[in-house]
Amino acid sequence: THVIFFVAAVIVAGMVSGVFIAVTMNVTTSLSNRGDRVAEQLNTDFDIINDPNIIPLVGSYYHFYLKNVGGMRLTTTNETFQVFIDGELIRISQYYFENTSIPVEGVTALYVNTTLAPGDHTLRVVGPQAVDREFAFMT
Repeated sequence: THVIFFVAAVIVAGMVSGVFIAVTMNVTTSLSNRGDRVAEQLNTDFDIINDPNIIPLVGSYYHFYLKNVGGMRLTTTNETFQVFIDGELIRISQYYFENTSIPVEGVTALYVNTTLAPGDHTLRVVGPQAVDREFAFMT
């Protein structure tokens, strides 16, 4: 009977250690994935570098300049960025970028086709990883 209890104890110990290994692997994978997402978010950053008192206007397009200050190339398309002016979402057909991607420390132009009354306005640009920047300007 001692042999039967010993074999049963070894089997139960093996099963318990298998469960612990599976749980540990799940936690490790989850932490690794989260770490990758945090690293990508930290490497995704941009600034709006216009003079707030002089916003270039060519035809009906306001020109804003975005600088990539993150640690990796930044994709600049209508699918990766949303633009708001004074809290109103600008339709995708009303803005575009000069370049579809910009390297680290690179600059691209954002062209926004809209009509603004003279006065103070706020541009909000939301990019990848929900990184957003606000810029107050005058027209």
